[in-house]
Amino acid sequence: MTTTQDFSLTTSVSSVPTPQFDVSTSVDAVRESLTRWFDVDFSVFDGASGDVLYASHDQPSIDLSTLGGLCCAVAQRGEAGWIARQGPISVLAVPLNMNQRTTLVAVATFLTEPTSWEQNVAEVSELLGFEPAEAAQWINRQTPWTHTSLQKMVRLAIEKWNADQQNDRLNAEVKGLSKNLSSTYEEISLLYRLTQGLRISSKEEDLGQMTLEWLAEALPVSGLALQLTVPRDTESASYEGRTEPVMISCGEQPLDETQFDALIADLELGPRSRPFVFNEQMSGRPDWVADGLHQLIIVPLAEGDNLFGYLVAVNHIDGAEFGTPEASLMSSVSAILGIHSSNIDLYRQQAELFADVVRALSAAIDAKDPYTCGHSDRVAQVSVRLAKQLGLDSAQLNTIYLAGLLHDIGKIGIDDNVLRKPGKLTNAEYEHIKEHPRLGYQILADLKPLDEILPVVLHHHESWNGKGYPAGLAGEDIPLLARIVAVADSFDAMSSDRPYRKGMDDEKLDGILHGGGGTQWDQRVVDAFFEAREDVRAIGQSKPEPALLSHQH
Repeated sequence: MTTTQDFSLTTSVSSVPTPQFDVSTSVDAVRESLTRWFDVDFSVFDGASGDVLYASHDQPSIDLSTLGGLCCAVAQRGEAGWIARQGPISVLAVPLNMNQRTTLVAVATFLTEPTSWEQNVAEVSELLGFEPAEAAQWINRQTPWTHTSLQKMVRLAIEKWNADQQNDRLNAEVKGLSKNLSSTYEEISLLYRLTQGLRISSKEEDLGQMTLEWLAEALPVSGLALQLTVPRDTESASYEGRTEPVMISCGEQPLDETQFDALIADLELGPRSRPFVFNEQMSGRPDWVADGLHQLIIVPLAEGDNLFGYLVAVNHIDGAEFGTPEASLMSSVSAILGIHSSNIDLYRQQAELFADVVRALSAAIDAKDPYTCGHSDRVAQVSVRLAKQLGLDSAQLNTIYLAGLLHDIGKIGIDDNVLRKPGKLTNAEYEHIKEHPRLGYQILADLKPLDEILPVVLHHHESWNGKGYPAGLAGEDIPLLARIVAVADSFDAMSSDRPYRKGMDDEKLDGILHGGGGTQWDQRVVDAFFEAREDVRAIGQSKPEPALLSHQH
């Protein structure tokens, strides 16, 4: 037998990586492809070690162990070639790359010269591993190939193999890209929906619940939780705010609030802490906080040095480990929620300042006219009750409450002697008193947050029949909130005691209001007054309290 390394086939094998490599699957793929193309069952070698991975049963009994080194050389060179030849018999080795690190070498024996071989009978029989008679039978069963046709076929086979490998790789990349795009789309969609919900009017709890439900669609998690901590200085604030931590959850949650607090304390997480990712190596500790908690991501909700809570994901739905993709998305979401919480906290502080200003202005009215102390607060409360009876929304209720508190702010500009005069006013004094709606409007006109109450302050003394002041408006031309405050103001003025008179009894007061409906006051508001008469009477008998504004954005 003559062996040779005459690699006369010059088709180079390009390196085409495949997404995954499994030896048995790859050997089967090589055999299936080459058998289809050559109608011959190839043996398969490992191109790195020369080990036989598959020995063909249809090929001559060649001692394959002697070919391992030659197959390694073929794999290293990257070109198909003859590794053994004797007379009309040629042994072909074809290297096929599976990925950048693995090459398989397929080996088969071909009849390449259909001529008499009796003269080489001993050598051919030795190469084939047969007795001469068996060798003759094997040769007679073969389809002869010319060297040229076999070279062309090998070239085409390698090109087809490379194309198939490339196609498989591209298909895998497309699938991976499609999966990544789908995941990225879900993440972008989640972040977009989240930013659309970032309105000051959105309660943190409501937005937090929606966020957890959206995250559950985008992350492979069994459960999610959001703990909102108490905003700073809330304990001393009179404006509505969260006074204790709130825990919101979605899906399975193996941590209760006590365990969660203990975990946070143990980890010493602060506003500038990076996302903490825990998998089995951490959760498998004997002192781990909760049974059933195997994987965990915790991300602080913060803006600068201000901490507003923690966003938590628990247990990978497939039992896998959490990694960078999950932590990155959680970090992005927590950053958005942290900014939103910071804006709400800033709004709360501004609202506190605003409430303090309103209380100071209301106190200034009482200091100006101590005989009407509590009048503004009672007018505000009665106005809100009448507005509720008329079906007004929460924003209008807040506006009318402020308007009731400040409707008489213009009396600050009225002469004390006129304002506190116990007896009947002269015409000139009455005209001076009638200036207080305009004065109030001017005092508040530059305060932007009070824009909506200005029409009420200016027109709460207009009459339904047009005989009021300062503008002589009539009917529907009078702002609705001003019509409501007008009834509340008149009720409290008539029912309250003054140094120069006692408050009217209910029968007389009710008679005046009944008689003035449709002339002095809007009949609808008068009807609402009597529908809520018991509540209004209770408000009129209440003691004055400091103004406390409800949290209406």
